[in-house]
Amino acid sequence: MADEKGVRMTEDEKFNLITRNLQETLGEDKIKAVLKERDLKVYWGTATTGRPHVGYFVPMCKISDFLRAGCGVTILLADLHAYLDNMKAPWSLLAKRTEYYEHVIKAMLKSISVPLDKLKFVKGTDYQLSREYTLDVYRMSSMVTEHDARKAGAEVVKQVSSPLLSGLLYPGLQALDEEYLDVDAQFGGVDQRKIFTFAKKYMPHLGYKERAHLMNPMVPGLTGGKMSSSEEDSKIDLLDSSAQLKKKLKKAFCEPGNVEENGILAFCKSVLFPLSKTGEFVVKRSEENGGPVTFADYKALEEAFAKQELHPGDLKAAVEAYLNCLLEPIRKEFDTPELKKLTAEAYPIEKKKGAGNAASAKEGNTEELSPSRLDLRVGKILKVDKHPEADSLFVETVDLGEQETRTVVSGLVGLYPADKLQDRLCIFLCNLKPVKMRGVMSSAMLMCASVQEPRSVEPLTPPEGSSPGDRVFFEGHKGEPDEQLNPKKKVWEKLQVDLKTSDKLVAEWQGNTMMTKLGHVTCDSLKHAPIC
Repeated sequence: MADEKGVRMTEDEKFNLITRNLQETLGEDKIKAVLKERDLKVYWGTATTGRPHVGYFVPMCKISDFLRAGCGVTILLADLHAYLDNMKAPWSLLAKRTEYYEHVIKAMLKSISVPLDKLKFVKGTDYQLSREYTLDVYRMSSMVTEHDARKAGAEVVKQVSSPLLSGLLYPGLQALDEEYLDVDAQFGGVDQRKIFTFAKKYMPHLGYKERAHLMNPMVPGLTGGKMSSSEEDSKIDLLDSSAQLKKKLKKAFCEPGNVEENGILAFCKSVLFPLSKTGEFVVKRSEENGGPVTFADYKALEEAFAKQELHPGDLKAAVEAYLNCLLEPIRKEFDTPELKKLTAEAYPIEKKKGAGNAASAKEGNTEELSPSRLDLRVGKILKVDKHPEADSLFVETVDLGEQETRTVVSGLVGLYPADKLQDRLCIFLCNLKPVKMRGVMSSAMLMCASVQEPRSVEPLTPPEGSSPGDRVFFEGHKGEPDEQLNPKKKVWEKLQVDLKTSDKLVAEWQGNTMMTKLGHVTCDSLKHAPIC
């Protein structure tokens, strides 16, 4: 196998590339023995449960290393494992979630320039329901104690006081995958270590060879703990908009001088530096804050942060720019009707129990997270003034077809001209809880499309012929809006995630058109822009 310059790699060079940046390797001698004869065969498995997040770039970087070292790489889409892990993925959703995972992983690999023709994707159910595999599951279950099975899955399988038998089977199935995928090594996070040692112990008892195991470090989440698909605040979704990315990074734990449990720094170490074509990391700062600075390696970045020579805000801004470059190709690939539909089918909107009386609870009524809960209306801006206490805010008087006008405060100064707002028909969200903004009570929110780079904001435009008070709804989601959205339940925040403009400048929620009785709601020029 030749490197990027066309020079054939030695066995030692391949080994070093295979094992670089790993936290631990079990069976180095086995890897070296294989490399003396042929290229290594490796597999990485992922249970198709929650939506993949940016933490998945960590294994993608290592998969890139494996391929550069000439390894044969298999990616196991572990659909059956996903179901067995305390039913994290319902059986009815398995097929769609597995399809979603394959699309999003391929999009990730393409975004970091990994050729897909060197990879093999396999679904667990393609072979895990076979007669031979099933017999091996029975054979292993006759050898493994409940204690060993529970211990092996302690860091991976959801732990409950009275575990289901399915969760206890999980480690054995993962061990058997090594044999049925015909690999020399299994790759995973260091949280898989107990399953890997379980495989080393039991596979020889079945007459199968012991494999090597390659372990990545675990990247802390944005809140400091493990980055998890099930913890919304801990992770950045691969389809998050640039605005959502900025918001999550702004809230991320990044204490000045603290290099421990720092998800921002860990991501730089595990993803951004390995992917950098120059091996460098650039932080763009204003001259008054020290000017741009380039770090030649991660150690230099960590030392500068530890000495507080680099401010958390500047680090976050740099990471935001790099992440947007990684995520933009994925966002664009998923901005098609087919993949929007797949996303909605794989991860349907959750239904929650309503807050009604005991009778309605008994009947099983649910409170659905649907855009029909938003009270969106056409409004006409009658007057625009500067906020008396805030230079960045406009105070607008708006006719929403009610007996009295409403006051709306918008942060559009410097982003959209006041004269263009005057007498304009716009879209307003009218059932948020009124909030005082620098002393002025705002009773609705002006809906705009917004992008960060270059910074631009445009109010949404109702169809021609609209009048103040016209209801705005989403195709396929008609219904009565809430009287007032409960801020504690964050209904607006959860729905806003999927609001954006299409490539035809039409406002949408999960691909469903925002409209009035007269036609579509649009914006002037911003495509694929978050709406807020």
